[in-house]
Formats: sequence, structure tokens, C-alpha cells
Amino acid sequence: MVGLLVTASNPAPAQTEPAALIDSHRCMFCHTTDSPFLAPSFQQIAERYRKVPNARLMLENKLRLGGKAHWGDTAMPLPADRGGPITPEDTHTLIVWVLSQ
Repeated sequence: MVGLLVTASNPAPAQTEPAALIDSHRCMFCHTTDSPFLAPSFQQIAERYRKVPNARLMLENKLRLGGKAHWGDTAMPLPADRGGPITPEDTHTLIVWVLSQ
């Protein structure tokens, strides 16, 4: 029982970076892992949304469709401007990774 309590209190490990998806959808054109650039860092996004109910779904929708800015004045570009359409599965993979930062 003690082992279960210790395991349950440890934070979940960060997900493995989906580098191929990040490259193909040009995420690093605007984001970085840990510092704001043209858009918030992945760590900032995780800090803001990690504990927000339904944030994962909202972020997945924004990644698939683009949309108005939540930080500053820069909107999320349309998929066509970021390497093309992104599947729901790839969107989920990226957002789960971002929220694990």
C-alpha cells in the first residue's frame, strides 16, 4: 500500500518529444520549449492550461483549425500556413506532449 501512495504522488514523466510532428507542422517557427518567442513557450502553455478542464480539447481544436491569439497579438496560423492539415491523432499527440512540459 505504501508503494502505491509513493507512486501516486510522483508527477507523471514528461512525454517523449514528437520531433517529427513538431518539424512537419513548423511549431518551432513561433514556439520554443522554454522561452517565449513569437508565441508562448510550450512550458508557458502547459502552465496555463494543464489544470484547466477541457483545455486539451480546446488546444487540439486550435491546433487543427488555427485561431485568434490567446497571448499577445499573434494568432495561431491556419494549418495550410504550418505545413498542411493535421490529423486528430497527431493533434492529440502534440497537445498531450505540450501539456506534459
